[in-house]
Amino acid sequence: MKTYLHISGAVVGAGGTAFASSPLGQRLREQQASGSTSNRVIAEYLLRNPVHGTSLSIEDMAAACGVSAATLSRFAKALDFHGYPELRAALAEALQEVLRPVEKLRGALARQASDDPLRASLQDSLANLRATAEGLDPAVLSRAAQKVSEASCVYVLGFGLSAHLAALLTLGLQPFCRQLVNVVEYGGTEVAAGRLMNLEASDLLIAISFPRYAADAVHLTRFALDRGASIIALTDSIASPLAPHAGEVLIAQSSHPVLSSSNVSALLVIEALVTALMVSNNANVEKAARLTEAISAYLIAQPAKGR
Repeated sequence: MKTYLHISGAVVGAGGTAFASSPLGQRLREQQASGSTSNRVIAEYLLRNPVHGTSLSIEDMAAACGVSAATLSRFAKALDFHGYPELRAALAEALQEVLRPVEKLRGALARQASDDPLRASLQDSLANLRATAEGLDPAVLSRAAQKVSEASCVYVLGFGLSAHLAALLTLGLQPFCRQLVNVVEYGGTEVAAGRLMNLEASDLLIAISFPRYAADAVHLTRFALDRGASIIALTDSIASPLAPHAGEVLIAQSSHPVLSSSNVSALLVIEALVTALMVSNNANVEKAARLTEAISAYLIAQPAKGR
């Protein structure tokens, strides 16, 4: 049963992304970004766990969010509902259409699940990849690629395990950017902050963070936003603390039965973004061709097919 919950969570993640884009999801995101402290907590919980909101009583939901039932009632009214029961009904209605496409996949993965942690890890990774690939919006990738192309300087930020993802993204973007900075390449937070001191409104910050989220990633993203820079977030959920500060959010499902998060889907999104940038215009295609020619002399020659 434990394995099933992890796997279904990865599948529902795709529905969660779609739910966050629904009218109700948009209202929750507004509360998450600019509501009171308690409203932000409730909104984030519902964005991450919309299914729970359709089944829990007001007392159970209040306990899950760490607020009072009265606070939850006021939150519902802040969203223009008469009370929590009406909010719960609206959640159910919004989710009905969102979750239908993943029901068959959820059931198939559940049947394959076992108590083997290794098998559970592999199944979660496959589910994450499927949910991420199906949730990627080509229009969002196109807009993100355009922002990379237009930026005077592109800064890529990631702490902890996300620093390795930032390094891979930096390597992929390098041939196509006028100026590129890996913010946390070495030196930690102090050096990272120093690298961002010259950031301007014509620049772009790509911030990467997954559970467990790095507080410094959020703080430095806010700093970049205050300087007028464009922000792209690569994270696991629209309820991520990075999402409210980003103009474009690239979602990579990251659930894992053992680890705090999985990086498999993040690599998929990184490759998708680099690919979108590479083919976004003829100049970038030519740059890729010149790069291939430049390094060809240093590569091992492959034998011709059939030999």
